[in-house]
Amino acid sequence: MALSRATTGSMAAIQATNDDASASKLSCVKKGYIVDNYVQFFVRRPVRRSPIINRGYYARWASLRKLLLQFLDDGFPLGEPAPKKQILSLGAGFDTTFFQLQEEGKSLHLFVEVDFKEVTSKKAMIIESRESLHAKLGPTATIVKEQGMVNGDHYRLFPVDLRDTECLDNIVDLAQLDPGLPTLILAECVLIYLDPEVSRAIVKWAAEKFSTAIFVIYEQIHPEDGFGQQMMKNLESRGCPLLGLHDTPTLEAKINRFTDLGWQYAVALDMDAIYNQHLDPHDQTRIERLELFDEFEEWHMMQEHYCIAYAINGEGLRGNFGFMHI
Repeated sequence: MALSRATTGSMAAIQATNDDASASKLSCVKKGYIVDNYVQFFVRRPVRRSPIINRGYYARWASLRKLLLQFLDDGFPLGEPAPKKQILSLGAGFDTTFFQLQEEGKSLHLFVEVDFKEVTSKKAMIIESRESLHAKLGPTATIVKEQGMVNGDHYRLFPVDLRDTECLDNIVDLAQLDPGLPTLILAECVLIYLDPEVSRAIVKWAAEKFSTAIFVIYEQIHPEDGFGQQMMKNLESRGCPLLGLHDTPTLEAKINRFTDLGWQYAVALDMDAIYNQHLDPHDQTRIERLELFDEFEEWHMMQEHYCIAYAINGEGLRGNFGFMHI
């Protein structure tokens, strides 16, 4: 397939957003919004984010965690052995979800992360250098820092250029992902940075590759208004143009991309609706007491310009998944 028109420089800038995300997550951890005992190892220079950024990252984390736990816990009756399930995280960056899930005792057959080699090499090096990370890979784990590869009992990390779906096919084989097992595919602010034909190819590839799967994305919407235009300018000034935003500018467009490319069922909600209607109200009350907050107008505008969309193939996954209940 044709590669994105994004230059090497812009790809490097996009990869740098990984460092920003990790710093924001650590800021949330230090202020008590969320619990993550491992993100600290991936941040060289901790920063204190503003209350609106902390609350926004909490909303992102809590929303995606809700979906992740629904996927893992569904179909797991008490006393029964855990069914095999797997996760494929596209453009995973320095995400620490696997390590936190291990600490919480969550059963998972396989967790596979892919990203550019520049990112996976750094991640592999950090994992090897920290015993608390390395120990969670299992006794037979191997790490090849130079190649950006980690092969653990239940965790795999591989370098991939997402603009080439043939590479994704190879990773499925190398990681020993089973296309027939229930699979959760995650893409947080990933597809939006790719040319539309590339992101569409990835969505189509996933629908064809995995027979029983859920594909979850977190990304921006609404480039047409003043806030959206400024959001795009800010990212362009950092060398991170949102190449895919005009192709899927609305919630309806996010849904249609999924259903047009082989997914049976799709839902999309903006983050304002998710935060106000679908997260744990008790936890919201807790985090809203952590810092003084008076940026309500900007908060709502910001949340209205981000969304989560998810698509499902396989009827067995639809029952208890999604933003249907608090």
